[in-house]
Amino acid sequence: MTDDAVDAVELEILRNQLESVAEEMGEVLIRGAYSPNITERRDCSTALFDADGRLVAQAEHIPVHLGAMPRAVDAIRDRDPRPGDVFALNDPFAGGTHLPDVTFVSPIGAGAGGRRFRSGDRPTGDDEIVAYAVSRAHHADVGGMAPGSMPAGAREIQQEGLRVPPVRIVADGTVVSDVLELVLANVRNPAQRRADVQAQLAANERGARRIGELLDDHGEGLLAAFDAVVDYSRARMERELSALEPGTYEASGTIEGDGVTDTAVPIEATVTVEDGAVTVDFAGTAPQVAGNVNAPLAVAESAVYYVIRCITDPEIPPNQGCYDPVTVAAPEGSLLNPTPPAAVVGGNVETSQRVTEVVFDALAAAAPDRVPAESQGTMNNLVVGGPEFTYYETIGGGAGATPNRDGASGVQVGMTNTRNTPVEALEAAYPLRVAEYSLRSDTGGPGRHRGGDGLVREIVVETDATVSLLTDRRQTPPAGRAGGTDGTVGENFVDGEAVASKLTRAVEAGTTVRVETPGGGGYGDPDDA
Repeated sequence: MTDDAVDAVELEILRNQLESVAEEMGEVLIRGAYSPNITERRDCSTALFDADGRLVAQAEHIPVHLGAMPRAVDAIRDRDPRPGDVFALNDPFAGGTHLPDVTFVSPIGAGAGGRRFRSGDRPTGDDEIVAYAVSRAHHADVGGMAPGSMPAGAREIQQEGLRVPPVRIVADGTVVSDVLELVLANVRNPAQRRADVQAQLAANERGARRIGELLDDHGEGLLAAFDAVVDYSRARMERELSALEPGTYEASGTIEGDGVTDTAVPIEATVTVEDGAVTVDFAGTAPQVAGNVNAPLAVAESAVYYVIRCITDPEIPPNQGCYDPVTVAAPEGSLLNPTPPAAVVGGNVETSQRVTEVVFDALAAAAPDRVPAESQGTMNNLVVGGPEFTYYETIGGGAGATPNRDGASGVQVGMTNTRNTPVEALEAAYPLRVAEYSLRSDTGGPGRHRGGDGLVREIVVETDATVSLLTDRRQTPPAGRAGGTDGTVGENFVDGEAVASKLTRAVEAGTTVRVETPGGGGYGDPDDA
């Protein structure tokens, strides 16, 4: 192979090898971590980027993580990275999403393999960066005013936890112990966090090692493949977007309160489809709010990318080429592009879900055979914690029905792709007991195809603790489509008392927390079923 031409067969081999490296990084992280949030729920993501900060391969992990990763790599590239370094960050205003999601970025040098480059326009020294290995994991606690670092009533980001700008946690191959100890001194359960940090470092190290092996095998051809696979995905995505009905489409939705007040917070989207490209403009969306449902622009971008992937060919290799034809804009200082010190922890998990549904709604006319009815539209975040433990869960619900089939029941939808925490693992790791875990029957909306049912998760807290709930769709049901019926709203209970969708409360031992999640909307006239 040469720099300017990549054989199609070799390109396909290299593409699969790169994706397998990203998947292997994820397995190292999951197997090496300590907290059930990573080992059981798999709330983590891994990917590879080229020297220019373009995504070239990703594992099939968490959409809200992956779509926002490029901004984290861009933030690192501004900090004079060198091979042998690892940067850590979680600052939502400098490449992060929300504070519990901690990102590690490892520059990989040309010397990662034993082979040197010979071409004059390619790297010739071991210290020249050829790629980046990236991992992002949701840490069960990063400090702040409440265990789990997801307080419902936060009014500024400082209340949500320790904010880490891009900083070297490894320099020239050596862990910077002062940085690590500073981070661990500001979180609960530091021993668990240390183990999870070490797992992330191991994942990035594995990625660098595997890229080194590919460099040994393919040399300059690997770098040519980076360009070729991005170009290939871009061309396929442009063809897919060209097949959509051109025009300008609008839709709106709301967040059911910001955690400080119950006032609905509007989201407005204008989507323009034209000449193989899509522009999504969130002008008209609410200004940033006092509570924590503000979402960094990277999160809004990630939600839009997810929708575009859903309505186009799923076989297009996921990389920067898929996103190049997509432009996202939101006014500075708005709900979807807030400025410091805005609280944002709920924006990553809840607002991202609502953005997803609004953009789907806008594109329903452009791609009527590909857009489902609305899904549960919430992650149903439940956090229970104290000085010695932190349990975090996103609880599945009903998926919206599609033109071709019923919606799935009791699954993660939209911007999350985690598993649940098995009852046995949950009860072994925490002072909690699961009283009920079941499908919430008949909560999916009727239609020609029926929406999926929600779930019931009821937990008995066996020690004094703090409970936080960040949920939505407790007032407005997931809408049906094409004549389908709406799904059923969710409900939250503490000791049998119905409580707000967003709540942080101290509870005593023996308290029961029950979360009933929404059902998805139905698709098509129920009389045609």
